[in-house]
Amino acid sequence: MSHDPDAPVLEFGGTTPYEDYVQADVLTHLQHPLSDDPGEMAFLVTTQVMELWFTVLVHEWQTAARRLREDDLEAASAALRRSTYEMASLNASWEPLAHLTPAQFNSYRSALGDGSGFQSAMYRRVEFLLGEKSASMLVPHRGSPRVHAELEKALHEPSLYDEALRFLARRGEDIPEAVLQRDLTRRYEADPGVEAVWVRVYREGAGSAAHQLGEALTEVAELVWRWRNDHLVATRRAMGAKTGTGGSAGVAWLEKRAAKQVFPELWTARSHV
Repeated sequence: MSHDPDAPVLEFGGTTPYEDYVQADVLTHLQHPLSDDPGEMAFLVTTQVMELWFTVLVHEWQTAARRLREDDLEAASAALRRSTYEMASLNASWEPLAHLTPAQFNSYRSALGDGSGFQSAMYRRVEFLLGEKSASMLVPHRGSPRVHAELEKALHEPSLYDEALRFLARRGEDIPEAVLQRDLTRRYEADPGVEAVWVRVYREGAGSAAHQLGEALTEVAELVWRWRNDHLVATRRAMGAKTGTGGSAGVAWLEKRAAKQVFPELWTARSHV
């Protein structure tokens, strides 16, 4: 039997190199639906895909923060740019869930029990990197020492925005000392001095390192807002104003989150340019 020189290699001594690298067999056997409803599989896989994207975003934003500490704006901007493509894919993950009716969601909602995306440790790390810090958010993870330790470490580290403002300060921008020395374990709050810096940066126009950084962060912030808004709409459509999974306030809680912008002065500064 002649061998086609263009055919792929089909015989391996063990598992395929693809399997060894991707761990596809592990990934495709992590789904264990708890109801008989055929729609639960899509819900479960979509949620797992979101967790994987959270992992990528944490990697990218940690990379960007580290590069900003090293004053390497080019590498930081590259990581932020990659994260916007990844966030677009994350946001698109809502599509399989965006059209659920209450009856469809109710058919397997009980399988979640007290489970809620609110309890996602990796999403909490995403939020911490965005400056949405809160020590109380570590409480649900006290039963998992490794996860709790990772979150506690992240709680005390500068957020991506903190590193951006420190970068600007090292380049001579007048970032208030109170902002540079703030308690990193608390949620970032808008500061008029920071807003004034961004107003000056945007009045000067494109071309500066500060303007480049501002626009890269704005792209991220916009996609975060879209994520929160898509979450709100999907939840409102699937369950209306009922209490959310895990005992949360559901839509009411998500409405508050969707109304807030991360990196706030980048948005308010635009009103003064």
